[in-house]
Amino acid sequence: MLFKTLNIDPEKEERIINAATQIFAKNGYRNASTNAIVKEAKISKGILFHYFNSKKDLYVSLYEHLSDLFTEKIYERIDWNERDIFVTIRAVTLIKFELFAVYPHLINFLTSAFLEEAPEVKDDIEQIKAKMVENSFAKLFTDMDTSKFKEGVDVKKSIQIIYWTFEGIANQQQQKAKTLSVEEINQEEVLAEIDSYIELLKASFYQ
Repeated sequence: MLFKTLNIDPEKEERIINAATQIFAKNGYRNASTNAIVKEAKISKGILFHYFNSKKDLYVSLYEHLSDLFTEKIYERIDWNERDIFVTIRAVTLIKFELFAVYPHLINFLTSAFLEEAPEVKDDIEQIKAKMVENSFAKLFTDMDTSKFKEGVDVKKSIQIIYWTFEGIANQQQQKAKTLSVEEINQEEVLAEIDSYIELLKASFYQ
């Protein structure tokens, strides 16, 4: 169930989102208390469960809502005239760092959800993430400039390999977040790693 379909009063919705984001990010799904969420949001438990059938329903809805919001923020900032896949990937990384600073609780929640092991929600989160990755790939990389690729290279497979490589780097960074907060991640180190992979992949696929 998406937040946008619930017809919640906007001010009340913002309080629920902010409270649930902070409580779930700090405690994880299993240890998060709906009592703590309603207290932080300054609403009654009856109101919370009027909109959401269960803690799981709230958690999954919040993950889908914030994933969509995060993706929209990236799309707002991306240069859609840029058609070099490596320039686009690097730009997306820089945009993500910018968003880390602007929306730290959102990023902490999404990272926490990505690492969540609770069986009640794990499959739902993985399905939403897989769909988001597929949609992002299609939107960002279907109109790339293919003239730079080596003759005889399977461009579609090459782009998939490039994307999977940087998805793997992103997943590694999220794994690091088990012990580091978003603020503690060394951005220059991450960019240097990305640049090294860009050079390696360019040598493999570009003329």
